[in-house]
Amino acid sequence: DPDCGRTALDSPLAGRSAPLLQRLDRSMSSVTIPPPACMLKPLEAPLRYLFGPGPSNVPPRVLAAGGRPIIGHLHPEMYEIMNDIKKGIQYAFQTENNMTISMSGSGHAAMECAVFNTVEPGESVLVAINGIWGERVAEIAERMGANVHRMVKSPGGYFSNKEIEQAVEKHKPVLFFLTHGESSAGLCHPVDGIGDICRKHNCLFLVDTVASLGAAPIFMDKQNIDILYTGSQKALNAPPGTAPISFNERACHKMFNRKTKPVSYLFDMTHLSNYWGCDGEPARLYHHTGPVSGFFALRESLAILAEKGLEESWRKHKEVAAYLYRGLEDLGLKLFDLRLPSVTTIAIPEGYNWRELLTYIMKHHQMEMTGGLGPSIGMVMRIGLMGYNCEKTNADMALHALADALKTCKKSKA
Repeated sequence: DPDCGRTALDSPLAGRSAPLLQRLDRSMSSVTIPPPACMLKPLEAPLRYLFGPGPSNVPPRVLAAGGRPIIGHLHPEMYEIMNDIKKGIQYAFQTENNMTISMSGSGHAAMECAVFNTVEPGESVLVAINGIWGERVAEIAERMGANVHRMVKSPGGYFSNKEIEQAVEKHKPVLFFLTHGESSAGLCHPVDGIGDICRKHNCLFLVDTVASLGAAPIFMDKQNIDILYTGSQKALNAPPGTAPISFNERACHKMFNRKTKPVSYLFDMTHLSNYWGCDGEPARLYHHTGPVSGFFALRESLAILAEKGLEESWRKHKEVAAYLYRGLEDLGLKLFDLRLPSVTTIAIPEGYNWRELLTYIMKHHQMEMTGGLGPSIGMVMRIGLMGYNCEKTNADMALHALADALKTCKKSKA
């Protein structure tokens, strides 16, 4: 210890004048902003049924994992937990990719990491937009200087493989983005064959599964997806704040042979790959302090998925979603095609103010459902039954709350 054996006389302040010490004491005691009254009260958070598009309710087992005592982010035991998380993500993604990690941040962190690391300023990027997430990726890519080309459809619209290939041939992108689970529109977009198109034209295929992972089948390796990411807070049922992501060899070749550094230091995969033990180096070096409690919770949520099995998770979400669809149709509500099992969108019932319906449901049933997001605002209402919440009893509760709102709220157009 470099300070071992030092005394007060060795202090940098030793020998300083008494007035200086008085000024230091005075500066430490001259607090002019009092403690805020709200911070002198205990934390209060209501118990709610989170039946919206996420976050979803977290099972007690995951909450307990997140509440375990903190350990250091560079401790050997933490590295073992991170190694477990990597294996859990590989199972959930159905990939053998070595470059598999979790971001210290929400799904947007993984979204930015994917774009920032694989695209350089001036390069062409093609984005399929049929909801808010394509809009976000397009803006992220433009902000870092990419030449962005947009394929745009109305919320929930479907892109055929022919349309995608024609756009790839025309714009010659280095990266093509598609949302698998478009939660703003309740769409689960087909993925088969698109990875083959991207390989044929030397383009990386980036897929967002934040709202779909664990609820709808996805096979990263079999479907030739080059970069795949998700979020922790939906069907995985962990608290928000971590985001699994994986890069295959094609993506790594592009990522680690850049002419310029990525615009973000925090999201630079050169450093993150070392932090996660993916770069083959014997030592993991400090890059940033990862969310230790968040990683505890993510590991537990991935363990629950592994115990249940992907096929069973997919089956359960499909079964409960079908049960919910029947109940919604019995209420006279209109649904959309290509439905996402985890998030169901319904057309706003004619003559009703959708904000009034949702406010009533929250107030009288302590239940969150939401309106649209981005381009789907004012078009739809959304119900999410994911992971821990994916039960027919919860579907019955949601249907009861909706029926009550439709009966009680006045028919008056928003």
